[in-house]
Amino acid sequence: MPDGPARPSRLRRLAIDITPLRVSKEYRRVWFGLLATTTGSQFTLVAVFVQLTRQTGSEIAVGASGLVWLVGLVAGTLAFGPVIDVWDRRILLAIAQLGLGLATSVLLAGSLLGDPPLWSVYLALGVAAIFSALDSPTRSAMTPRLVGAELIPSAQALNQVVWNGAGLFGPAIAGLVIGSFGLSIAYAIDLASIGIMFLAALSLSPLRPEGREDNATGWAAIREGFAFVRDSRLIQSTFVIDLIAMIFGMPRALFTFLILGQFHRSEALVGLLFSAPAIGALLGALTSGWTRHVNARGRAVIWSVAIWGASIALFGLSGDRLLLGMVALAAAGWADVISAIFRSTILQLEVPDRLRGRLSGIHILVVTGGPRLGDLEAGVVARAVSPTFSVVSGGLACMAGAWLVALRYPELRGYRADGRNAPRR
Repeated sequence: MPDGPARPSRLRRLAIDITPLRVSKEYRRVWFGLLATTTGSQFTLVAVFVQLTRQTGSEIAVGASGLVWLVGLVAGTLAFGPVIDVWDRRILLAIAQLGLGLATSVLLAGSLLGDPPLWSVYLALGVAAIFSALDSPTRSAMTPRLVGAELIPSAQALNQVVWNGAGLFGPAIAGLVIGSFGLSIAYAIDLASIGIMFLAALSLSPLRPEGREDNATGWAAIREGFAFVRDSRLIQSTFVIDLIAMIFGMPRALFTFLILGQFHRSEALVGLLFSAPAIGALLGALTSGWTRHVNARGRAVIWSVAIWGASIALFGLSGDRLLLGMVALAAAGWADVISAIFRSTILQLEVPDRLRGRLSGIHILVVTGGPRLGDLEAGVVARAVSPTFSVVSGGLACMAGAWLVALRYPELRGYRADGRNAPRR
């Protein structure tokens, strides 16, 4: 057949590029450490939501966990932002694991007591958020040095495989583990996974930031990072559109209520709702080879966020049909991973190394803080009206927000890989 020989090439173009894992031994270590700790964190995520639901039965109490996380994340960003671009990032990654391990140990100890006070759960979440503000930006800032600029999109796709593979299998298994063995085992699994990343961090060569001697310190460093965001409307736009998607279109705080009230299934199946977005996201990441060849990267971000919102609205309209709801969440997950690949690539390419740690910190504040605000928003709207209304209205608001960002930021709408971008203001 005439087109026969072209098919393998097309398949290779579609398949994920694993070159970073082959060419960089240190990136490979960090990647496997990330695989372990991200999977473990899913056990704690589900365990905390189940624990708060059991203890309070309140959507707002569950959603408030997101506010606690956000406060801790802001505090951690302000505390650690100045040092990520000055200190050896290998050492900082190890310190982050120690802090995360401490937080998980508090949750584990509380679960062993049987009925810990709510303040102790919130306190542990706050501590975890503080050190998450060191962990994620440090790893992100490492990536360009470990793989080189040419392989950044491929490395971001591989990272998405980890996050979404863990998001797929972690919650589903966590729900079964919690149902069969209790909360303590879930927290213990997370603690062990943190130890794996700690060992991976210690195995790296020194990774001192380039140009660190010229970097500002203290509050001046924080101001410099935010000043860069203020002056770059392109970077602003990637943050704004992600916040819109996560605040209005992230209903995960309602999953423990929806599985019982809307889908009429047992609590043990709640992990399926947490895992469903990761099914689509993992498929999207594994077939993301085409993203490396996309020129109109800004438009790809906008369309991805719009599809995310439409899929979330469909999830809310799925009634008691669990399979349809999971398909809608999977479609949302696919759109989210495509958006994340392009947004992360824009950030890595547009920010100099001497600012990369601080900008990665602000990026993580947005990426991680957005869903936590979304937890609170979803809980408040669900309490005021209903969980279903909260989900549907959030998805529609996300679609409208993507359209408004496209109008407000021509810098994002016109961003292209070939450099022929729209004028920046």
